[in-house]
Amino acid sequence: MIRKTRKWGLKILTLFLLIAVAAVFFVLSWLAKLAKDLPNPEQFVSRQIDQSTKIYDRTGKVLLYEVYGEEKRTVIPFNEIPDYIKKATLTIEDRGFYEHDAFDWRAIIRAMTVNIVKGRVVQGGSTITQQLAKNAFLNPDRTMTRKAKELILAYWIEKQYSKDEILNLYLNQIPYGSNVYGIEAAAQTFLGKPAKDLSLAEAAVLAALPKAPSYYSPWGNHKDELSQRKNYILDQMLQLGFIDEEEKTRSQGVELKFTKPNIGSIKAPHFTMMVRDYLNNKYGEDVVEKGGLKVITTLDWKLQEIAEATIEEGAERNSQLYQGKNAALVAQDPKTGQILALVGSKDYYETDGVDGNFNVATDGLRQPGSTIKPIAYVTAFQKGYKPETVVFDLPTEFSTYRVLCPLININFSNSDRNCFHPQNFDHVFRGPVTLKEALAQSINVPAVKTLYLAGLNDTIQTAKNFGINTLTDPSRYGLSLVLGGGEVKLIEMVGAYSVFSQNGVRHNQSIILQLENSKGEVLEKFNDAATKVIEEEYALLINEILSDPEARRPLFQNSANLTIFPDRAVALKTGTTDDYKDAWTIGYTPSLTVGVWAGNNNNKPMQKNAGSLLAALPIWHSFISKIIENFPVEEFKKTELTDGDDPDKPMINGQYFTAAGVHNILYYIDKNNPLGPTPSNPQDDSQFLNWELPVEEWLKTNNRF
Repeated sequence: MIRKTRKWGLKILTLFLLIAVAAVFFVLSWLAKLAKDLPNPEQFVSRQIDQSTKIYDRTGKVLLYEVYGEEKRTVIPFNEIPDYIKKATLTIEDRGFYEHDAFDWRAIIRAMTVNIVKGRVVQGGSTITQQLAKNAFLNPDRTMTRKAKELILAYWIEKQYSKDEILNLYLNQIPYGSNVYGIEAAAQTFLGKPAKDLSLAEAAVLAALPKAPSYYSPWGNHKDELSQRKNYILDQMLQLGFIDEEEKTRSQGVELKFTKPNIGSIKAPHFTMMVRDYLNNKYGEDVVEKGGLKVITTLDWKLQEIAEATIEEGAERNSQLYQGKNAALVAQDPKTGQILALVGSKDYYETDGVDGNFNVATDGLRQPGSTIKPIAYVTAFQKGYKPETVVFDLPTEFSTYRVLCPLININFSNSDRNCFHPQNFDHVFRGPVTLKEALAQSINVPAVKTLYLAGLNDTIQTAKNFGINTLTDPSRYGLSLVLGGGEVKLIEMVGAYSVFSQNGVRHNQSIILQLENSKGEVLEKFNDAATKVIEEEYALLINEILSDPEARRPLFQNSANLTIFPDRAVALKTGTTDDYKDAWTIGYTPSLTVGVWAGNNNNKPMQKNAGSLLAALPIWHSFISKIIENFPVEEFKKTELTDGDDPDKPMINGQYFTAAGVHNILYYIDKNNPLGPTPSNPQDDSQFLNWELPVEEWLKTNNRF
């Protein structure tokens, strides 16, 4: 029995050995075949330039930007590269470079472990030699074949060159972003000086770039992350003994001055950089920079040119008149969600007091003022309220801290943070008003009451359904949300108003029509993703209110002509924050939605009273008037509501003087069930007394009751 067991054991061992030998033979044969076709590492200077990615407008004829279409490189001797840049690069890229050979097996195993745990590639284990081999000779594909080639080339390079020579080749070859290759070109391009003159802080910031050149670009939107990475490098250099504590502290406190962006013939820069970021996030920077992609975007270049000129002219005017130096604009096709024009600031290249490359349209979190009001009103309509529903526009304290806040004869100078008694923009209180009048004329007190009736959480959910994703903390702004207390993005607000334009249907915003790789294969194509987010009848109510010139005339007064276009149905809403930091105008037709923001990038207030009618509306009107003839003449669909009046809900139906006298709306309805039974104890509502006592005061001065 023992002999048979040994015999079978030997057979199994022999089989495993044969399999192992076969596997080794197969791997060696595969590697030999790969090695046969690899280039000679001696030929660095003659390597083929990678194909650039080209970004076009929607016609495919106007080139907006060519990513890495030309390499900017100046090769310098190793002795002209300062020790700071060598040590900073080694610290962040390969601190064991001078100790290991071509590969760092510990780093490879560590990276594999992390990637397996994370379920995706989040960490690499490549040495500087491997990175040199990949960047000099190979494509960006993430495959086993490409990795094997990289390892073979790295081994050859280590046999051919000394460590100093490899580091020199690396620092003269590596991409630093914006078509810049090599440390000398990076120093000249981003800092305006030769590499030999780099300070420690400057060396650290340049060493931070190669990991993700587009993301960390000094000309991009991630300067804070770049600064954090620079400081991390300095911390690590201290730990490795490359610098002392004083050098680290001094260099971390330095505010670096970068050169003005000069990225060639880029068109629509804010939009184009948004497209590039999208591609980088989805396909990786290597593919975008070297993969030869052809990108057809949704941008309408003719509209974009008009938008850029309009924003520049309007921001210049605001700067002179109201100390508002910047503005932004987004135009969307509401029927498809395609972005037709986008201007993120007055001048992408301006750095003096404007920070022009910051994209306010997509990245700026700004308070929307009254432009958020339609979201609350449409939520209320869904619960059964109507445009003719009446609420009282009177001085009202909304806080339930009754000891702290007076309920009648409200002192509007009360600054207690627990008290909330909003003013109207014109400091006038109108008594009973319909929701239609309140929304069309943007009256604040009725808007806050409408939000309370609609429900804060339900209104925020409506905003989210409409594509507004930044209102995530109800406790922070409470009922002030309807006056613009929460921060939003211009591009998302334009998308939300497009839902009204399309009668309750949201089309996901898109910036890509078609994307092809270097072989002409289609990687991505526009696909209209539409979702019905509210019933049509409620969106139609908002459209009727916001498109009624006579209903909004009391608000716009002398500016009313800027809201009217002959033979065109145009709906719009304006908004201004109390401190005049942000001014908005968003308007739409069934075929076009356009939003404009005006203000300052640094959140400095504009001149007092420089609100939306003066700072944003003229820009919006100027743009619309130049392009509207390019869009079809269409009317908004009319509502067909047939619900009869409910005698138990007179204020919902528009009557506020009843047999029971004159009361606030909470006397007749339960806000949690507005179409349900009349409340037997209306005072149980925490806001009832707050709303009722001002009505009683109002009645004393209106003797006809």
